[in-house]
Amino acid sequence: MFTGSGGHPLDKNSQNSDINSDIKAVIANSDSLVGIDEVQKSLNRSRASVYRYTNTDTRNLNPPFNPRKLNPEYRTDQKDPLLFHPNEVARFAKEILRIKEVTVEVLNSPSTATQQVLVSILEELRFIRTHLEDLGVSPTNLQALRERKDRPAA
Repeated sequence: MFTGSGGHPLDKNSQNSDINSDIKAVIANSDSLVGIDEVQKSLNRSRASVYRYTNTDTRNLNPPFNPRKLNPEYRTDQKDPLLFHPNEVARFAKEILRIKEVTVEVLNSPSTATQQVLVSILEELRFIRTHLEDLGVSPTNLQALRERKDRPAA
């Protein structure tokens, strides 16, 4: 969430006046993306105004970068949600909305179920690699392993 220097969400009066406070983007990590709801809360703007700021085109799924708009990340399908990199939101807030001294703060987030599954897959792949290295078999010699008679049937 973006906040002013006092730690409270920015109100419309302070946004309409000359803002000298920092905006802080609190994100899980530098690669995480934020959705339209987080951008709306961060900029303290209506959902409709955030959509007006956004660089989208009904005829072009991924329009070219527009420095006057809020540019979403690459999408593969029209039905994909709009996602934004926090640095892009900060750039837009500073350059277009004229909010001064914008900073991005990176914090660790709690592990999600997806992250836990990916970590377990990575551990399993490492185990498989270690096992194959212990057997001393190169990937090109897998046919010899398949023909072994001492291995259990699947």
